[in-house]
Amino acid sequence: MLLTKAERRYAMTGGVVSLAGIAVFVGLAALALLLSSGTSSIVPAVTDPYIIRVLRFTLMQAVLSTVLSIAFAIPVAQALARQPHFWGRIWIIRLMAVPMGLPVLIGALGLIGIWGRQGILNSLLAAFGMAEPVSIYGLGGILLAHVFFNMPLACRLMLAGLERVPAEYWLMASGLGMRPLAIFRFIEWPVLRSIIPGIAGLIFILCATSFTLVLTLGGGPAATTIEVAIYQSLRFDFDPGRAVALSLLQIVLTALILGVLALLPTAGDEGETAGRGIKRPDGRLPGARFVDSGLLFVAVLFLGLPLMSVLVAGLRSNLYKLMTEPVFWQSTATSLAIALLAAILSLALSLMLVRARHAISLQAERQANVRTLSALMGGASSLVLLVPPIVLATGWFMALRTVGDVTTYAPLLIVAINALMSLPFVMRVLEPAYVIHQRRTQKLAASLGISGWARLRLVDGPGLRTPLLTALSFAMALSLGDLGAVALFGSDSFITLPWLVYSRMGSYRTNDADGLALILGMVCLLLTIAGTMGQPRREAALHG
Repeated sequence: MLLTKAERRYAMTGGVVSLAGIAVFVGLAALALLLSSGTSSIVPAVTDPYIIRVLRFTLMQAVLSTVLSIAFAIPVAQALARQPHFWGRIWIIRLMAVPMGLPVLIGALGLIGIWGRQGILNSLLAAFGMAEPVSIYGLGGILLAHVFFNMPLACRLMLAGLERVPAEYWLMASGLGMRPLAIFRFIEWPVLRSIIPGIAGLIFILCATSFTLVLTLGGGPAATTIEVAIYQSLRFDFDPGRAVALSLLQIVLTALILGVLALLPTAGDEGETAGRGIKRPDGRLPGARFVDSGLLFVAVLFLGLPLMSVLVAGLRSNLYKLMTEPVFWQSTATSLAIALLAAILSLALSLMLVRARHAISLQAERQANVRTLSALMGGASSLVLLVPPIVLATGWFMALRTVGDVTTYAPLLIVAINALMSLPFVMRVLEPAYVIHQRRTQKLAASLGISGWARLRLVDGPGLRTPLLTALSFAMALSLGDLGAVALFGSDSFITLPWLVYSRMGSYRTNDADGLALILGMVCLLLTIAGTMGQPRREAALHG
């Protein structure tokens, strides 16, 4: 008996309470959307030409963004896989993690600094006599921004798949004298083909539910996604019927996408390996290193220049003046408080769900209802994918506007929404670490009679400190840089740092926006780095 009856009861109770709380919060928002507008008004709204155009653009930009991200990620991942000893390789891989930990608004500002009307690209074109500047706003800018954020994600996942190819494959390829095209066809492509559908599905849903990038770079009604249209319907037009119709349409769209993703096959194992060092024959061919170096140089420029633009523009602003403004400290305190509370709530929910699922897994005989409960707990974190943050915010906006001033409840709502937004990432960090820790310690702890608070203090606390801090820092970084729910509830009396950056951009105070963006970006990156400091350096050890 690895768990006492009391421990199993506490674990199950905590898991059920967490699951019920998540379901009630999401369910009430969805119910408010359904009740706030009758079917008679929803059906005409869904068939509105404007909504149809928004849906068409949402799907089109998501498809194009996914195709471009995958297409550009493949050669970069191949170059990194072919050159395991390339100078600076580990830093290139780490650079690709930066956009994933960077607030979307900050990345958009960096792209504007390079590709915008006054950016580096247009300055170079003007020097060569081109009078008409390249515009980053509209579909082109949205695609560029989505590739900036999603190509590194796709590249890292593809690289992980290629590095799992057994060394014996490369030994055989070398013995057979296979050329690069044959290596791609018979070794690399089968691996990529098995993981690309899952990567593409993930990127597609991220692009289909994109809010901040489209809000910043959309450029008008012609380039508007469903989530931005929801925001505009409530914030500017105050058309609740249209907002409800768009929210329900977004739920249906994300449900269909998640349904398709569930049907995709999982990537299989490439085969057994004797653990030999990886020596790829195609990476040593004449010219291969030159071509790979060129690809990686272009990738570094594409990712690094916008980040440098944010840094340079931020340093040019009057940081001292910004940091002496009362609104800066007000927004910073609000952002940090919301981020910390949201991260703690997300961590607590995740721990209770993970403990309950682990307790269920230890039962010798699991009935169908218990297995279903475990599956529901595992899928609870995905509810935020089904009902995105802006839709959740809209549902609660509709529910609370009849009670009183919605802004009164804004801080609590944003904490809860940000906690749910972080839940999938926190669960992904905690659950594997918790399961491995329990496998290593639960038998010894049970044999020594260590349980309850003693086990938490002596065994679980020290053993899970690193994944807990990692999950906490990532959740804080995600919440700190979020603009979704804040964009709907933000006001003069309730300001966060992302909302302050966006409002300064809207009032054409770009220097202030650049300085605030630098501060926000540095805080989020420091939180992300702090979360990975305790992790082993797998990238460096892989080919060491």
